Amino acid sequence: MDIIFLGGLEIETIIGIYDWEREIKQRVILDIEMGFDIQKAAETDDIQYTLDYKTVSKRIISFVETSQFLLVEKLISEIATIIRNEFNVSWVKITLNKKGAIRGASDVGITIERGNK
Repeated sequence: MDIIFLGGLEIETIIGIYDWEREIKQRVILDIEMGFDIQKAAETDDIQYTLDYKTVSKRIISFVETSQFLLVEKLISEIATIIRNEFNVSWVKITLNKKGAIRGASDVGITIERGNK
């Protein structure tokens, strides 16, 4: 399995269950690994045969910036669905970090995997 990844993708969004969280944008940081066969791209040196990570990142940034979920679980699940369905990715692993959500913790978040590796 080949893995294409995006690391440290920072996006501002409305996320959270508290009233004050519904009024401001907060930063989430995404690390995304995507299972994708790159063999034909490697053989042909042609971008049409690979997963264009710039296109993926633009789609995810647009989605997250305009979303307003209560739970990070819902947000991360929707991101996984978009990646798998719109980009024909068989397996995806995403870590969402909501820095600063817990006093005293430098990082807090969730990691999910969807599909077959």
